[in-house]
Amino acid sequence: MIYEVDNLTFSYPKGERKVLDHASLCLEEGEILCILGPNGAGKTTLLNCMAGLLLPEGGSICLCGRPINSMKAREIAGIVGYVPQIHTPAFDYKVLDVVLMGRAPKTGIFARPSKEDEALCMRTLESMNLAHLAHRSYLDISGGERQQVIIARAIVQKPKAILFDEPTAHLDYGNQHRVLKRVRQMKEEGYSVIITTHNPDHALLLGGKAAIVGKDGHIIQGESKAILTEETLRSIYETDLKLLWVEEAGRTVCIAPGL
Repeated sequence: MIYEVDNLTFSYPKGERKVLDHASLCLEEGEILCILGPNGAGKTTLLNCMAGLLLPEGGSICLCGRPINSMKAREIAGIVGYVPQIHTPAFDYKVLDVVLMGRAPKTGIFARPSKEDEALCMRTLESMNLAHLAHRSYLDISGGERQQVIIARAIVQKPKAILFDEPTAHLDYGNQHRVLKRVRQMKEEGYSVIITTHNPDHALLLGGKAAIVGKDGHIIQGESKAILTEETLRSIYETDLKLLWVEEAGRTVCIAPGL
């Protein structure tokens, strides 16, 4: 088991507006889990707790069998890669340098990245068709390219699990497709993957399991096909949604009729 989240509680500010209320979920090795829910339900908060960035009020999170609150940040980073919604560095780094930052958990505190580290980062950029950006300014590339560079940074960490917080939220359709394709490839490569999304069609496309964070702060989890029903989706998004089998796509898609 990679993650075991049990009865997690979190409020903003502490003790006032409860976002997560006795929320529980789990993530197996090599599994993909899509987390859905309305705005403000606590999806990002949940990921930040699972990444060790926020301390919950109650409940527990175990990472590879260990309580995450007993682990140092460096230990967590050695197991978990995190791809945030938006990333803007404080300084103008080259793309290759941004990716090299992913090697920090594997490098000594006072050590510099080795030639092997740099070669690994270049191979990763090449595998994602990003090698031509290696010596470009990270601030000068497009939003879609930045998102893929941050994915590359997470990959070179060599983690067991990667958490994606709405990785397609600010991307055009083509870049959304490329990012989702890469997410699915990572699952096939043996990574455990969690991805938050506002688009139920993404969860249907990726398959695996899904979890729904409700307005009450609770979570339900199960196989995507089992819990992503029209009734459930209407309840989440408060709009009429239909699930239709599309022969040309070879899968079920989610649409909003009448638009």
